[in-house]
Amino acid sequence: MAARGLLLNPNHFDPAWLDPESRRLLRALIDWFEQRGKARLLRDDLDGVWVADFLEFVKKERLFATFLTPSEFAEGDPNKRWDTARNAVLSEILGFYGLSYWYAEQVTILGLGPIWQSDNVKARERAAAQLEAGEVMAFGLSERAHGADIYNTDMLLTPASPGADDPVVFRASGEKYYIGNGNVAGMVSVFGRRTDVEGADGYVWFVADSRHPDYELIGNVVHGQMFVSNFALRDYPVYEEDILATGQDAFSAALNTVNVGKFNLCSGSIGMCEHAFYEAITHANNRILYGNPVTDFPHVRATFVDAYARLIAMKLFSDRAIDYFRSAGPHDRRYLLFNPVTKSKVTSEGEKVVTLLWDVLAAKGFEKDTYFYQVTRLIGALPRLEGTVHVNVAQILKFMPNYMFNPAEYPPIGTRDDPADDVFFWSQGPARGASKVRFADWAPVYERHAGIPNVGRFYEQVQAFKQLLTVSAPDADQQADLDFVLVVGHLFSLVVYGQLILEQAEITGLDRDVLDQIFDVAVRDFSAYAVALHGKPSSTAAQQDWALSAVRKPEPDSGRFDRVWEQVRGYDGVYTMRP
Repeated sequence: MAARGLLLNPNHFDPAWLDPESRRLLRALIDWFEQRGKARLLRDDLDGVWVADFLEFVKKERLFATFLTPSEFAEGDPNKRWDTARNAVLSEILGFYGLSYWYAEQVTILGLGPIWQSDNVKARERAAAQLEAGEVMAFGLSERAHGADIYNTDMLLTPASPGADDPVVFRASGEKYYIGNGNVAGMVSVFGRRTDVEGADGYVWFVADSRHPDYELIGNVVHGQMFVSNFALRDYPVYEEDILATGQDAFSAALNTVNVGKFNLCSGSIGMCEHAFYEAITHANNRILYGNPVTDFPHVRATFVDAYARLIAMKLFSDRAIDYFRSAGPHDRRYLLFNPVTKSKVTSEGEKVVTLLWDVLAAKGFEKDTYFYQVTRLIGALPRLEGTVHVNVAQILKFMPNYMFNPAEYPPIGTRDDPADDVFFWSQGPARGASKVRFADWAPVYERHAGIPNVGRFYEQVQAFKQLLTVSAPDADQQADLDFVLVVGHLFSLVVYGQLILEQAEITGLDRDVLDQIFDVAVRDFSAYAVALHGKPSSTAAQQDWALSAVRKPEPDSGRFDRVWEQVRGYDGVYTMRP
């Protein structure tokens, strides 16, 4: 982290840890955005201009073909692989310049999920060829009535009677909603169910072509550059070579695809926050109010330091989660916890960062010639895509017993930025067994850093949380009360978040002051959730007593705060996008 810089700076972007072609492509991407300039990008955003010119760049440079094609289908190209470490950098850059560009990549990733997991070699070869030709993909899961509820779908596949002249297997009819890239995708992965088979055995993933005459593009459900389509299939012919998965395999492919796709949300959020941060500090540090620079006011400095600490924490956690994701396998599925934490926690933190910065910028944040204005409109999408925060926190709770009380031995995992192909993504297996996943002991990394005042203070709270689960755990009625257990889930998420932040800080040699400031924030956040637990209608007297006893004040240190503030102020003028 220290060697690479704490925040993305396009002016000095050259990640030495990446291979030469990856660096060239990412540098070319930055140059493409910078050459277009801020005014053009913001105008296209406000006018809702479809990102066709960006997709021309993607095609010309073979960007998605290089980054999103597993090496199995690389046809000898040594640069093609699915490498989560470099994909995260791509996602961060796209978020930095505009969420609509990120979205075109995001839904291509989702659309590829069922394809790369499929045993249908012809479909996978077709996808690789289309990526090479500059095409994008789409993910047809959600529906207007059901959202992303994969237990219910009104996309119906009626068996046909294939013959020599017409080998159609099914005729598909139904609508899909919230489907990005559904206006242009050459391959739309569509989830449906057979009309002749009951239950989960009837699920089917198949591919459709948005240019087929039986594919009706109804429209864009949002106003913006992103094309979030509503489309319908009208007796669409489905052939054997279009079928990706059936039955329980189709169900697992849906969940496993979201596992891959939701991770991309954290890096997009980080990129948005970084650009917004540059704008905010450069504006505020040069604005005079009541005869003084805005940043002379103590509350402004405190707001900026909080925003900075939260943003660096987002990056630390996400970078470390990559290592676990890339090292996963049938016997190490810890990523199944860290992944929804990136989704629910990192993206929510991104929203908090922007709100803090907006509290300083105030009216400036509404001005249409700022990137910040775009961020304020779109940063809230990320906690609410690929399952809302509460859905992911509920998922996180499944891992809590084993994580907190039943540690296992694992070999150490180092930084995984090697140019490897992450093949396990496409062979994750059945989407079940979350409660059986075990984790290495989380306590040692806290104990190694307990000498840092606020890490030690937070570790006290973590130990108190373990005591709560031992003595006053939620009873059966409370476990059925989602409003109550979600607060427990947020407390647990903080424990997991802190663990990976400390691991990454240790690996990268993060400045001790910044780490202490990050946990100053964590102590306050834990206390706030403890107070929320105290106020829940169903909390017991013992749980209320625990909640108040777990509240802590962070360890103050004016010298530390001032040193971190100087780091924040040092970003003034460091990056401004070309006009």
